[in-house]
Amino acid sequence: MSRPLRERLHDVIYQHDDPAERAFDVVLLIAILLSVLVVMLDSVSWISTRYGAELRVAEWTFTVLFTIEYVARLWTAKQPLRYARSFYGIVDLLAVLPTYLAVVFPAGRFLIALRVLRVLRVFRILKLARYVSEAAVLNTALRASRYKITVFLATVLSIVTVVGSLMYLIEGPDSGFTSIPQSIYWAIVTITTVGYGDTAPATPQGKLLASVLMVLGYGIIAVPTGIVTLELDRASRLPAVRRPCRGCGVEQHDADARYCRYCGSEL
Repeated sequence: MSRPLRERLHDVIYQHDDPAERAFDVVLLIAILLSVLVVMLDSVSWISTRYGAELRVAEWTFTVLFTIEYVARLWTAKQPLRYARSFYGIVDLLAVLPTYLAVVFPAGRFLIALRVLRVLRVFRILKLARYVSEAAVLNTALRASRYKITVFLATVLSIVTVVGSLMYLIEGPDSGFTSIPQSIYWAIVTITTVGYGDTAPATPQGKLLASVLMVLGYGIIAVPTGIVTLELDRASRLPAVRRPCRGCGVEQHDADARYCRYCGSEL
């Protein structure tokens, strides 16, 4: 006996095991990326002027397809209300609403770029367990680094506050340092090596202080990278296990170690 259409369609939409189910998921991801590309191209003036009609047709085509898909998800879901209120359900709804809202609010159609959030399904669709585990390692490293990074940020804020205040006293409003907050903004731009150039010191003393801050900025940039890298290395290591070495007697070794790290004897 053949299964009901609703059950078969549910498997195609929500499951990711059979070739047909994976093919649906891949086609959906391609359509999402293409629809976002259409919106981006439409925001470029000369492309919109030359190919505006074609882009509108493509945009509405994708919107209709995504609307049909959203309705199909509601129809086939075992608990439609639960799906509609879930994270993915809300994202799926936001993927189709902007085009319809654009009929009343034309500028709202650029919110269609929110469709790119649907690419998050790739973690479920392709079952990238390897990437999920790597994300867990990164999360562990960031959590372990949060106190050190907090202290680092507090130090940086203290530096830019002091330097900004000094620069306000040295340069003054004539050089664009109209207030201490404005001077602190300049210090942040300088220490991060961004250098917009909207405000710059004019006096020798100000230039000297700016030079010190610039050099300091290169060293500061490396600090959070080193902190996170160290914690990433610790988080990615396999836990040590008790495996006594017959050569030197050391007991703690990595779980996947085949030889002693100290004497080279086989474990």
